[in-house]
Amino acid sequence: MIDRIGVWHRLQSRVWITWCNTTSVCSLLKLYTYDNNWRAFKALIASQYSGVAIDVVKDFKLGETNTRPDFLKKFPFGKVPALETKDGHHVIESNAIAYYVSNDQLKGKTDLDKAHVIQWLSFVDNEVNPAAYTWVLPALGALNANKQAVERSKTDTKKILTYLNDLLLSRTYLVGERITLADIVVAVGLLPLYRYVLEPSIRSPYANVNRWFTTLVNQPQFKKVLGDVKLCDKAVTPESARKYSITHSFDAIIICFYKLLAKKSETSAKKDKKEKAPKQEKPKKEAAPDIGGDDDEDMPLEPKSKDPFEAYPKGTWVMDDFKRFYSNNPEEKSIPYFWEKFDADHYSIWYCNYKYADELTLVFMSSNLIGGMYQRLDKMRKNAFGSMILFGEDHKSNIGGIWVWKGHDLAFTLSTDWQVDYESYEWKKLDPKDPKTKTMVKEYFSWEGDFDGKKFNQGKIFK
Repeated sequence: MIDRIGVWHRLQSRVWITWCNTTSVCSLLKLYTYDNNWRAFKALIASQYSGVAIDVVKDFKLGETNTRPDFLKKFPFGKVPALETKDGHHVIESNAIAYYVSNDQLKGKTDLDKAHVIQWLSFVDNEVNPAAYTWVLPALGALNANKQAVERSKTDTKKILTYLNDLLLSRTYLVGERITLADIVVAVGLLPLYRYVLEPSIRSPYANVNRWFTTLVNQPQFKKVLGDVKLCDKAVTPESARKYSITHSFDAIIICFYKLLAKKSETSAKKDKKEKAPKQEKPKKEAAPDIGGDDDEDMPLEPKSKDPFEAYPKGTWVMDDFKRFYSNNPEEKSIPYFWEKFDADHYSIWYCNYKYADELTLVFMSSNLIGGMYQRLDKMRKNAFGSMILFGEDHKSNIGGIWVWKGHDLAFTLSTDWQVDYESYEWKKLDPKDPKTKTMVKEYFSWEGDFDGKKFNQGKIFK
């Protein structure tokens, strides 16, 4: 009797061995990345088409895993995505990883096709990404908007879409007659634009690009990685992004990519005082990330705006003096000094608590919320001081803070530039004579204490 089962298993083995001999990536690949990393999307989608098995490291924690000595020994720059093969070889840079896991069809059949695929990979890095994120990040409230740069990015984006639209008039795909890595990478590059700013009135002139993009993102291989992609009905604004907690998902990863996380010295639970409060009176506003082609040195300076606090009485408290003392002395001295100098007639103390704690996910994303808020309140620094703390851990956290500013009303209403974030928090004015206020100020200024049972994770000082 013929052993049909044995024959079948031997046949399967021969097929598997044959496939392994015709591809260099037969063995299981290990990909280090965090959830929803848009740079990893390219390789993950490509692997869906090529059939290459990729094992995404499940316990990877950005800011922890990629700072460990064993990781840095493999990937010295600590950036992800990063790929490790079963035989110990390593590949960095998202385009290289995507190319490595691609099959011959995705890479291009002919030398000319291969050149065109590489051309489109470079096109996304040099043209699409700079324009897209100079537009999208300010729209999300992740960066202060430079109006000239944003308008220029809109013009550049429309130029890109026009170029693609003309090209796709007579083509189904960018290279050849089937999907290649070029289509994958360009579609991923356009993804934040379609998700957040290309509302119908803006995208309607580019019917060929729209058809091509929607065709791609509805392919099973794309949907396996991206899920359902919804085109925006209305361009996002910082206010709507905050309201719907958009910055907790895809775009938070974009922001994280450019900022490369908050500095560890600023976020460590066991902080060094000098790291917590650098010796400076007024930090420079954090510059927008250099994403190519947006040198603003030739741009006219914005007119100097009036200080919203200008009409308030000066009072007796010199806040800059306290900030210097706080930066250069331990809390045992700086907190008593605060109460010694505090002018309750002209300044007030406030407690804030984030309203949407159930929407907070990864800790570093929540930290970005605080950093983004500080950036948008930059012009408030002269007359305000704050300490914001992130409590808890991934998927179980909250944000609270103690603020001091000139006047006795909510300061954010004094300027439209300051109104992006504050409505996401509950605000309570504290009585400086109340012993509980004394306790809260001590805890939040020193980052130590009971915090009503909340577990300290990290903090940021606004000064």
